[in-house]
Parts: sequence; C-alpha cells; structure tokens
Amino acid sequence: MTTTTAVLDADTLRGLYEQMAVIRATEKAAHDLFMKGLVKGTTHLAAGHEAVAVGASAALRADDYVFATYRGHHHAIARGATPLECLAELMQKATGLCKAKGGSMHLTKAERGMLGSYAIVGAHLPMANGAAWSALLRGSGQVAVAFFGDGATNIGAFHEALNLAAVWKLPVIFVCENNRYMEYTPIGSVTAVANPAADRAPANGMPGVIVDGNDVVTVREVMADAVARARTGEGPTVVEALTYRHFGHSRTDPAKYRPPDEVAEWLARDPLLVARQRLEALGVAAAEIDQVDASVARSVAAAAQAAQAAPPADPAQAYTDVWADGGWAWRS
Repeated sequence: MTTTTAVLDADTLRGLYEQMAVIRATEKAAHDLFMKGLVKGTTHLAAGHEAVAVGASAALRADDYVFATYRGHHHAIARGATPLECLAELMQKATGLCKAKGGSMHLTKAERGMLGSYAIVGAHLPMANGAAWSALLRGSGQVAVAFFGDGATNIGAFHEALNLAAVWKLPVIFVCENNRYMEYTPIGSVTAVANPAADRAPANGMPGVIVDGNDVVTVREVMADAVARARTGEGPTVVEALTYRHFGHSRTDPAKYRPPDEVAEWLARDPLLVARQRLEALGVAAAEIDQVDASVARSVAAAAQAAQAAPPADPAQAYTDVWADGGWAWRS
C-alpha cells in the first residue's frame, strides 16, 4: 500500500478536514431525516469514505469530470454541492440539487463537473471514458475520474473500460473505493486476486496503485500523480483506495455480517481522526479543530432545517430538464 511522507501546510489540511466534516455531518443529517420518514426510497451512506472524495477532488481542476456510484453524497459535496442542496434533494424539495428528479442515488452538479451518481453497478466507467475521449479530442487538458466500489471490479464494464482507456491512452483515472464488501459479501470470497482493482490494472497496460483511503493527504498525493500522468498524455491509472463504511450497505442493512474486531479496527482509523492527528502534529490546537467541528455542525443543522422548510417539488416540472433542449413532448 502506498503511504506518504508528504506534509500539507496547516491551512490546506484544515480546509480538507472541514470538507470531510461537512460530508460526515450531512450524512448524519440524511440518516436522521430518513429515520423520521422525511427521506423516501433508500440511502447509501458514505460515512468513512470521506478522505477518498476530498483527497481526490483536491487534486483536480474545477473543470475536470467526476462520475460516482449510488453511494455518492461525498463526491457531490467534494465537488461543490451544498448540504442544503443535497438534503433538499433527498426530501424531494423544489430546491434540491436536481429539483427532486435524482434523489439520493443520482446526485448531479454538472456545472462543477459532477456528472452524476449511477445506480447500475459499473455502468459509468465507460461513460467516464467518453468524457475523457471528448477532452482528448478537444485538447482541453481535462481529466475524467470514475469512482466505484470493489464489487464493480467483477462487472464486465470494468474490464471493458480499462481496456479501451489503455488502447486510446485516455486521460481517465479509475478509483476503486474498496470497503471490503460488495453489499453483504466479502470481496475476497469471490475474487481471485487480493486487490480486485489494482491487481488487474497491469493486464490492461496501466499502473495500479493501492493507497490508504482513510488518509486524505495520501489520497491527494497519489491522485495528483495519476492526474499528472493523464494530463501529459501518459494514459489511465487505477487507484485502489482501502477504506471502510461506518454504516451498512443501505439504510435497511445493520451490517451484522462484519466481525466486531474488524469494525473496531477500522473505526479507530476514522478519516477525520487521521486528519485530526495530522493537524495536531502540525501544531494546530485540539480546541481549534473542535471549533471547526462545532461550526460545521451548526451550518449543517441550519441546512437541514432549511431543507425541511423548502417547498415540495412541483409534479408539473417532472418532464423539464430531461433532454438537452428542455422538452419532451415531441418524442412521445
């Protein structure tokens, strides 16, 4: 596993810590609202994965492209979506990120390069190739990043996307958020290689890097290298970020299949705790970090209240923004 001796300055690391804290607080608010019956459908929380989204986004330009899975709240916020937009979307409000058309599993903020969260496992990897190909043809210098879970590495689209990206030397980075479980099944019990993403990269002519996905500094450094390769025409990279989800697969999953000692081991390496320890090593006082936490808690609580108070989405708007021209009737 790749580790790092790199040290960010305190202000930069404080900013990354705050982003992760906002994501964690927003996920907690989403969970609480769901338990109150205010969020319909299901939710797949990414608490524990924050360092992957924040560290990776810190290595990207504002115009780069990001594709995520149905567990994508953290990526949407890391790319600029606000807690208010996300929570309102989850509650089917008119002020939601997608005006209630997306819900928890399809958060999208195209103007910030967040080109969607996708519920079909692995389906967005070829789409990331398409965005990368577009950037290559236009000479824009943009890169595309596809985030996916370990379960997607056994899907055909994963292998197809890696092969084509290598053949065309596309500026794309494939980031596997390996949290050890594909829903309820340990990934190791159904995969022939120890590292389901990184170990398969060399067969497709690209480097595979394993990184501590709970250390935002390490993720940022590894992603910066992969992004630099992509921008300079060296082609794609597979980054396998080892992480762990704090909740079950979805709202209905108590995650009793996970050994208690394993859970305790990973919770002790909470991404926010790791970043906090790094900040304290840089001389940032614990009280100052606590102030960041308190400020974030207040702002997210206010966002949750505002989202609850927002007007519901108008059903008449269901067919707007569906096609590029805004219409739909002529296709029926």
